[in-house]
Amino acid sequence: MDSLKMQSPNLVDANIEKIAALFPNCITEDRDENGTVRRVVDFDLLRQELSASLVEGPRERYTLNWPGKNEAILTANAPIAKTLRPCKEESVDFENTRNIYIEGDNLDALKLLQETYLNKIKMIYIDPPYNTGNDFIYEDDFAEDVGSYFERSKQFDIEGNRLIANTEANGRFHSDWLSMVFSRLKLARNLLSEDGVIFISINDIEITNLRKACDEIFGEGNLIADLIWQNKEGGGGSDSSYFRIKHEHIVVYAKQIECVDVIGTPVTNMERYTSSDEYKSERGPYYLQKLNKASIQYSQSLDYAITDPDGNDVFPAQGTKRACWRWSKPKVEWGIANGFIEFKKDRDNHWQVYTKQYLYADNNGNRITRLNPPSGVIDDYSTTNASKKMEALLGASIFNYSKPVELIQYLMNRVISSEKGGIVLDFFSGSATTAHAVMQQNSDDNGNRNFIMVQLPEACEEKSEACKAGYKTIAEIGKERIRRAGKKIKEANPLTTKNLDIGFRVFKIDNSNMKDVYYTPDELKQDNLELFKDHIKPDRSPEDLLFQVFIDWGLDLTLPIAKETIDGKAVYFVDSNALIACFDSGITEELVKKLAAHKPLRVVFRDDAFGSDSVKINVEQIFKLLSPVTEVKSI
Repeated sequence: MDSLKMQSPNLVDANIEKIAALFPNCITEDRDENGTVRRVVDFDLLRQELSASLVEGPRERYTLNWPGKNEAILTANAPIAKTLRPCKEESVDFENTRNIYIEGDNLDALKLLQETYLNKIKMIYIDPPYNTGNDFIYEDDFAEDVGSYFERSKQFDIEGNRLIANTEANGRFHSDWLSMVFSRLKLARNLLSEDGVIFISINDIEITNLRKACDEIFGEGNLIADLIWQNKEGGGGSDSSYFRIKHEHIVVYAKQIECVDVIGTPVTNMERYTSSDEYKSERGPYYLQKLNKASIQYSQSLDYAITDPDGNDVFPAQGTKRACWRWSKPKVEWGIANGFIEFKKDRDNHWQVYTKQYLYADNNGNRITRLNPPSGVIDDYSTTNASKKMEALLGASIFNYSKPVELIQYLMNRVISSEKGGIVLDFFSGSATTAHAVMQQNSDDNGNRNFIMVQLPEACEEKSEACKAGYKTIAEIGKERIRRAGKKIKEANPLTTKNLDIGFRVFKIDNSNMKDVYYTPDELKQDNLELFKDHIKPDRSPEDLLFQVFIDWGLDLTLPIAKETIDGKAVYFVDSNALIACFDSGITEELVKKLAAHKPLRVVFRDDAFGSDSVKINVEQIFKLLSPVTEVKSI
């Protein structure tokens, strides 16, 4: 019976698998310092495969580099032995909700989410530190090898506050900020779905570095827009001695831009739709657009004659310029027959061919709501109003930099409005504006979007209004905001929000549930055999173990869980038969047969629950006989 890894995935191994799929001849084996055989990349062979495009040595190239970049990449890929421990007492509707709130370091959180939410996040919004010289950034210690990093991740957190001030006096002012952001964005990209989009709020200080980092991670061809958000009303701010700065940036990148459909805004300017015909009742008014264009790429198949009302041939070329029609010949014939083509004479008495662009119908006659591309400048929402609404919700001015809920809703409506579903992730969640926006938008359009929030339990300043109001950390503010916002939304719309999900499962990042002996059994000495009797830490509950199994097996962290007692043992049924888990000792064959009768996809036991290796072997054989589809593992 195999054991679960109980650690986050090693992304280096995943990258080797990708290379193996493309260049299997470049994968070989060697031995590490302990003599263990491992798969490695033969870079000499890989260079030969890519020799036509390889850039080596001191040759000039276009690249983004800074002190600490290699360490940031190494640490992003390295596994950790940490887990998510459920906290039901701080959750809302834990058993039924599909929303998640994770308290802890977002770099750890992104690693723990890799297998469960790989390619599943539709939208990411983050508002990272702007690196103004007065704010804080994560203190990431990259100065160690992967092995040391992994070993440290199994220990109790002795680092205390993970945030440090990044002042302009720091010799690595921009480098430290870039290292922090780069490693997290690399992991975040893995989580985006193929049609997923990330929005990143930033100001002028780091916009250039952020764009270059995102170009490298997402590919510059996947840049959708650099939006300008006018965040201040009236005369603007005093951020600069030279100009009044009234804006911030929202950088938008796609995972695969060809898969993204950015949703426009309904047409409100009706001035161009001035003409009407016998189809007005079903198609609406229309305007005319010339069928011939010299600016589009020339195609001989689109360069043909159209018969005008006088029976003469009209060609797309204007004078000596080469041009072609926008529509194919069969489509033009269809358009003439169905009223989508109109002929008009110009001032020189020559016939011109136009297509009718109807307000309520596309060029195939289908009923539509015609949309304009959304503006690259957003000026409808301000931080002043956001602060007032936060103060009204929480009863005090305890969070001064919250983004407007309406701003996040606006962005959400650009990428996931039509389907009204999907998962929204914010791993710099702060006061949880994004969670508030998800619930509000679901209330507005009867959607079923879900959120995942991640926030470090950053301590509130001792003399701050938040501390005076009883909040010890930013995470506490975020969780309380979600509770109050959800309640307020339901109270405002009692008839339409009966099924609205305003709950959330709280998880807290902690060191692994497993003792060191679980990860390094080969180092166990004869005089330490007692350690093998129980390799699970004594302060961990069955629910703690269950959710670490979720992470290891890549199961959705919001799946429904039912607990039953069978033959005196506590048994957990996850999503009916997606997983059955029993962490009690003294497992009998009779119990195993009863569990196998459910034909679960997966089943897990404690490794020390069987009493002997022969019983463990019998357990595997029982499942092979009664439920051969079941994957059986132990911890």
